[in-house]
Amino acid sequence: MTEAANDQYQNPLIERYASKEMSSLWSPQRKFSTWRKLWVALAESEAELGLKIGQNQIDAMKANIENIDFEAAARHEKEKRHDVMAHVETFGEACPEAKGIIHLGATSCFVTDNTDLILLKEGLQMLVGRLAAVIDRLADFALRYKDLPCLGFTHLQPAQPTTVGKRASLWLYDFIMDLEEMEYRLAKLKCRGVKGTTGTQASFLRLFHGDAEKVEQLDQLVARKLGFAESFPVTGQTYSRKIDSQIMEVLSGVAQSAHKMGNDIRILQSRNELEEPFEIKQVGSSAMAYKRNPMRSERVCSLARFVMSLPQNTAATIATQWMERTLDDSANRRLVLPQGFLALDAILMICQNIASGLVVYPQVITKHLEEQMPFMATENFLMAAVEAGGDRQALHETIREQSLAAADKMKHTGSPNDLIERLQAEPAFWGIDFIGEMAPERFIGRAPEQVVALVEKYVEPIRARYPDATAEPIELRV
Repeated sequence: MTEAANDQYQNPLIERYASKEMSSLWSPQRKFSTWRKLWVALAESEAELGLKIGQNQIDAMKANIENIDFEAAARHEKEKRHDVMAHVETFGEACPEAKGIIHLGATSCFVTDNTDLILLKEGLQMLVGRLAAVIDRLADFALRYKDLPCLGFTHLQPAQPTTVGKRASLWLYDFIMDLEEMEYRLAKLKCRGVKGTTGTQASFLRLFHGDAEKVEQLDQLVARKLGFAESFPVTGQTYSRKIDSQIMEVLSGVAQSAHKMGNDIRILQSRNELEEPFEIKQVGSSAMAYKRNPMRSERVCSLARFVMSLPQNTAATIATQWMERTLDDSANRRLVLPQGFLALDAILMICQNIASGLVVYPQVITKHLEEQMPFMATENFLMAAVEAGGDRQALHETIREQSLAAADKMKHTGSPNDLIERLQAEPAFWGIDFIGEMAPERFIGRAPEQVVALVEKYVEPIRARYPDATAEPIELRV
C-alpha cells in the first residue's frame, strides 16, 4: 500500500480478507474490459446477421479490449455524468475506425447487466470450489473422529452423548445443502441478452427492418458468445433484480452454516475440548499472554453476520423497481454484490483453514462425558433394577431424589459427581453393573455409521465433481 493510500479508507474485505482472485473479479479492469467484450460480441453478431459492420472494425475493437484509458474515461464521465457513454467515448478513441458502430442498438444495461451476470456466474463458480474444499476437509475430520464419544448438548445443557465426528457431520451437511443450492442457482443463471431500452427489442427490430427472426437470432448469438446457454425470456430495461435477491439468499445460507460451525467451535474451545489452529508466534491477547482465542471462528461469525444482512437489502431493491426500472438500484448494487462475494470468499477460506487444522483433546472430552454420564445412564439403571425385580415407580423416585442431590452438591461444592456411590448404597440397586451400563459406546447409537453413510452418499460425489477442491491448504493473510 502506498503512503498516499494510508490517508484514505481501505476496504478490509480487499486489504485483509478476500482472495486476490475474487478481488480481481470485481475490479474496474475486469468490469470495463468485459463491457468491451460485450460490445465486440454485439458487433460480431450484428455483422453475422447482415448489418454493415466491417471485420476491420471488429478487429480494432478486439485489439483494444484491455487497453483502457481510465483517466480519459473519468474525464468523459465528469462531463457527461454517464458512465456507459463515457466508456463508449473512451473505447471509440482507442479504435476510431469502429467508433460509429460501438453500442449499436443497445441500451446501457446491455453492458452493465450482462457484465454483472457474467461476474455473478464466475463468482459463484469460485465460491462453489471453495465450498467443496470446506466439505472435503470437514468430511475427513468427521470420519477421523466418528467413534469418539462426547457429551451432547440440547439447549446448551448436557444431553445424550454423540460423537465428535457426528457433531461435525451436522456442520458438514449444512454446507452440503448450501452447495446444492448454489449449484442450482448456477444452472438456472441466464444472461440479459439484447433486449433494448425497455425490454421490447424495438431498436433491434428497427435495425433489422422488422425481421423479428433475426432479432431473436441476435439474442441467441450474443448469449452464446457470453458463455450462456440462453438469455432471460423477458426483461425490463434491466434483468429482474429478483436474480440478485436469489443469489444473495444463497450466499447468506452459506454464511449461516459457517456462523453455526464457528459458534460451536468457540463454545467447544472454551471447554478445552477442541481448538482451532493456533500458530507458534500467534498472540491471543495484548495483555493476557496466556490466551489462545478462537480468532478464526470469531472472524467467520463476524463476516457471516455481514453477509446474512444483505438479503434484506436485495429484497428491498427488487420490491421497489418501478415498472421497467428505476436507477435507485445502481449505487446500492455497486456495494452489495461485490462485497457479498468478497465476504463469503473470505469466510470459506477461513473455514477451510479451520477444518484443516482442528485439534481435538480426547482426554478432556472423556472427562466431561464421565462427569455427566451417571445422569445420562439413569434410565439404564432403572431398567436394570426393574429387571432385577424392583418396583419401577419407587426406583424412579429414588433416582430422582439422588440425582438432584448429587447435582446440587456438584454445583455448591464443586465436588465430583457421586450419584453412583449414592445409588450403590440403595438396596434396590445392589447388584447393578453401573460401570457396564455407563459405557459410552452404548449411548451413541448409529452415530459412526451415519457419518460414514453421509460421506459415501453425499461427499464422495462432490469430490468427484470438484477434484481440485483437495488442493494446497489455505494460508490466512492476517
